[in-house]
Amino acid sequence: PLNFFPFNLGQRSRPKYKVSIQVPPATRSGKLPRVQGDDSRPLVVIDAGHGGVDPGAIGPDGLREKDVTLKVAKAIRDELLASGRVRVALTRDDDRFLVLRERYGIARRLRGDLFISIHCDSTGSPEATGATAYTLSEVASDKEAARLAARENKADVISGVNLGDAGADVSSILIDLTQRETMSASATFARLLGREAKPLMPLKPNFHRMASLMVLKAPDMPSILFETGYISNPQDAAFLDSGDGRDRIARSVTRAVEVHFARRMAAR
Repeated sequence: PLNFFPFNLGQRSRPKYKVSIQVPPATRSGKLPRVQGDDSRPLVVIDAGHGGVDPGAIGPDGLREKDVTLKVAKAIRDELLASGRVRVALTRDDDRFLVLRERYGIARRLRGDLFISIHCDSTGSPEATGATAYTLSEVASDKEAARLAARENKADVISGVNLGDAGADVSSILIDLTQRETMSASATFARLLGREAKPLMPLKPNFHRMASLMVLKAPDMPSILFETGYISNPQDAAFLDSGDGRDRIARSVTRAVEVHFARRMAAR
């Protein structure tokens, strides 16, 4: 043990110190989540954003993003499994904290074919409304996309310890040919989701946006971050917190997933 007192102060005068370091709750990083569905089907990994010590955005009535995203993720899982077209895994199925690298890391370890991270947007204006889908780009498509990336990328330090700092080799991934192809596939899926979701739920006019989001940086797996609506907007929040709203979101995602993999099969 370290000796903080190199000289003898005597037993009575020597103070007693207790060193404590606050760390986030332990995650089950060594245990992969359960995969459900037919083993012959492609795997979709659904990521419920935030969780544990990180509540995410909080609506004016106290609705927490981490609770909404988990319910929506489970609704999407159930709808996808009912379709019988894919296998499904959730990065978290309870209220726990995962660092951003761990989220897409789980999907890569499972050899996922598609990664969808579920979130709720928030802004100071209660007028902002509608869902958006984000895909990876080193340059944000607009100021709002840059703002969102800055907010979401802070999730790793919410507990006071930056466990998401992986150094320059991860935070600035080289965009090689493989990742360029992945980014293109991600953008195609985002546009497809917008098409399928439009009849079922409110969307922003510029539905597909791009930003440098850490959770989307898997270089070999199409990935999107789906902002399902504004938790800061009373109407959006009510939609997100309703069974009907979650059902509509789940149907939108399922339709897009079915078309996505049907196109892939046809292209082989």
